[in-house]
Amino acid sequence: MRPAHLQAVLDREFTSASCGHHTPVMLWGPPGVGKSQIIAEVAARHAAPMIDIRLSQMEPSDLRGIPFRVGSTVEWATPAMLPDAGRHGDVGILFLDEITSAPPSVSAAAYQLILDRRLGAYEVPPGWAIFAAGNRQGDRGVTYAMPAPLANRFSHFEVETNLDDWVAWAYENDMDERLIGFLRFRPERLFDFDPAHNPVAFPSPRSWEFAHRALQKFGGTPLLLATLQACVGPAAGLELNAFVENLDRMPDLDAILRGEDVPVPREIDLQYAVASALVGRAARAKGSSDAREIYGCILDYAGRFPLREMGVMLVSDMHRAIGSQLFSVPQFSAWANSVADVMLY
Repeated sequence: MRPAHLQAVLDREFTSASCGHHTPVMLWGPPGVGKSQIIAEVAARHAAPMIDIRLSQMEPSDLRGIPFRVGSTVEWATPAMLPDAGRHGDVGILFLDEITSAPPSVSAAAYQLILDRRLGAYEVPPGWAIFAAGNRQGDRGVTYAMPAPLANRFSHFEVETNLDDWVAWAYENDMDERLIGFLRFRPERLFDFDPAHNPVAFPSPRSWEFAHRALQKFGGTPLLLATLQACVGPAAGLELNAFVENLDRMPDLDAILRGEDVPVPREIDLQYAVASALVGRAARAKGSSDAREIYGCILDYAGRFPLREMGVMLVSDMHRAIGSQLFSVPQFSAWANSVADVMLY
């Protein structure tokens, strides 16, 4: 399932916890696709705490607690890391990360916590949702087969990479527009992991974020190529570096935003770069006094692309970045009519 749809599922699961309809959710996927980040964003959207427990680093007693004697009986000290309404609040997310990397003795200790929402005398507060994540056995990570009794305590979703969802996230988080343009140009590079070769560095949503940081730190220096390859692997790093070096032939973006007649580049890679840069300008203009004028100039330019699908991609990304206010810009109707047959067929 693509990340945008998973976020909708997790949002509903989170809000349903207080109503007693919550089902624990398990996210499956290869390394670097953003499983943990999706769950963290759910917590952030609801301004709720998230307790991240890495089961791969636990012993069974870390979950069950330490026994101590009270008179002639033994009681258990509840671990402080488990959700407590008094300390953490009435609602939140208990996130069991790396659950497939936990030894069987630890995952067995989690059975009761996940299904019955309790461990001995301890109970998970009613408003807390339980989410988990882990790698699949074929992903060349340290994994154990999930026992059937544990698997049967979850609803299961596999995280798929989706370029449109990643691009929307990238604009929202101020990722480098050159990087967005490159991945629009080479979408197959968003995630390229072959478990059979077990690469050290490879392209993934997580490692492209590292590449973004490398562009900020080493851009314009002889170190850029090596640092990009260190983040996303030799082939993808070389391609991104070549893409960035070619951007000195980009048209004048400021002239486009002033409404001047700027020709569209003939090279496809530069067209992707221009489209991504203009979406970034639109996102930064949101809420400003001249936003509608800027949006109108971008819509005019989108209609000039020889390949109309390129303009559709630009406007679609702009809509994700700025929302429905795009529809009230006067130039939108003219642009939409010009691409109606592309949109419909």
